[in-house]
Amino acid sequence: MNHYPHPILAREGWPFIGLAVVLSLLATMLWGGVAAIPFYIVLVFVLQFFRDPPRPVPDQANAVLSPADGRIVKIEKTFDPFAQRDAILVSVFMNVFNVHSNRSSVNGVVRSVSYFPGLFVNADLDKASTENERNAVVIDAQIGAAQHTITLVQVAGLIARRILCYVQAGHNLQKGERYGFIRFGSRVDVYLPLSAQVLVAPGDKVSATLTPLATVG
Repeated sequence: MNHYPHPILAREGWPFIGLAVVLSLLATMLWGGVAAIPFYIVLVFVLQFFRDPPRPVPDQANAVLSPADGRIVKIEKTFDPFAQRDAILVSVFMNVFNVHSNRSSVNGVVRSVSYFPGLFVNADLDKASTENERNAVVIDAQIGAAQHTITLVQVAGLIARRILCYVQAGHNLQKGERYGFIRFGSRVDVYLPLSAQVLVAPGDKVSATLTPLATVG
């Protein structure tokens, strides 16, 4: 199930795509095709950045799916400050060429949503998790036959200046459901229960919804 009524191009990008199209056409009319090439290059970049293809949800009841496209940059045991518990942290870094829609890793009910203003250092750095602008969604997740806590944290990056989150406390999330978006390079931190069996390693490339990050018994 796609959980998103406007696939292919993210609705967050429609104003940017429209502006890029208008500027490209104006440049073509005013200066000709060759002079307008830079505008069309920008248009292609904007189109690829805001692409948002539908994603099938794997039929694996105990899997915690990746909430974002990107590369695994960190896996460690740490403290989850948003749910106040020890946890396993898996961080997914998104560059400007990745799809930037964020999708729920699990089925569950949103316990809390907390926004924290902060810096905009490179999201590939460890300190981005604690110093950058971020938005944390704590989920009481139904994984298999048991309940577990999963925390998804959207972290702004070096040039990202807008974290978008569309859920509130009490929202019933489904795996693969589109719950947010981050513009232009960022990361998503996933806090897992200590019982989780992590299936990825630093450097691995992952895809939102398609890639299981871990299984939880």
